[in-house]
Amino acid sequence: MIGRLNCLKALRGRHPSMLMTPTDKRRRLRAVLDGDRCVFPASVFDPISARIAGDLGFEIGMFAGSIASMTVLGAPDHIVLNQAELAQQCRRICRAADLPVVVDADHGYGNALNVARTVEELETAGIAALTIEDTDLPMRFGESGDARLIRVAEGVGKMKAALEARQDPELVIAGRTSATMVTDTADAVERVVAYTDAGVDMIMLVGVKTRADLDAIADVAKVPLMIGGAASEVMDPDYLAARGVRICLTGHQPYMAAIRAVHDTLKALREGVPPAQLPGLPDPDLVRSVTRDADYRERIQRYLEEQ
Repeated sequence: MIGRLNCLKALRGRHPSMLMTPTDKRRRLRAVLDGDRCVFPASVFDPISARIAGDLGFEIGMFAGSIASMTVLGAPDHIVLNQAELAQQCRRICRAADLPVVVDADHGYGNALNVARTVEELETAGIAALTIEDTDLPMRFGESGDARLIRVAEGVGKMKAALEARQDPELVIAGRTSATMVTDTADAVERVVAYTDAGVDMIMLVGVKTRADLDAIADVAKVPLMIGGAASEVMDPDYLAARGVRICLTGHQPYMAAIRAVHDTLKALREGVPPAQLPGLPDPDLVRSVTRDADYRERIQRYLEEQ
């Protein structure tokens, strides 16, 4: 743990045009997992949002499947986004920022063989971690839309396939389950034990309802935990840290705010509001900062101007 923390300190303060390697970012994430705090990641969806999150001091970025579907396709989260589209957007995000990004890889886009392919593509894209869930996806014909889980054995097969497919051992593979929300705590415990025994680096829990649920799982978990969509009673940073939760999601408000901002700005323009009177526009200095304008100008001077 000390080695990773020292590595993290050494990486701070680098020139903004000198991005970390994917392995550097993965080690930075592992330093968080090896620590004793629970961090709240930034929800990111494109290169600019990832840069802003890093500039503001967020330790981790989270690129959710639902946000990927809306960003890339303008579609709700019904698993209509495909693996290649997800990987392409991950590549755009990761090439632009030093922020370690955790990616929701849904069910791996198929069976265990597809999971292996998904890991290969996302690792190449530069992500720091990915989650593979045991939800039975996509929705089957004739079903009501209620979530179902695959069998534990199939889930274990997916986790093993993901682990064997990675090339960089620093890439974090997380097994994800919604069992506390879909079935019960006992099933969640069984799945956590099985996925941990398979070798995953982290467990992601979705929909934890009570502290009793989290306590039961934390008592058997041998790896760091990540939670999302949890009930308000568990959302205490000190409690979460004490139970081994190192990452806690709080929603995806930045993208939702972006939808509102774009809608209201276009509506105002359509209704005749002069551009100079539009509210909420960024200061030019902020735009120059997040687009790394100074870096590009420096390169123009070095490469395109006569010396």
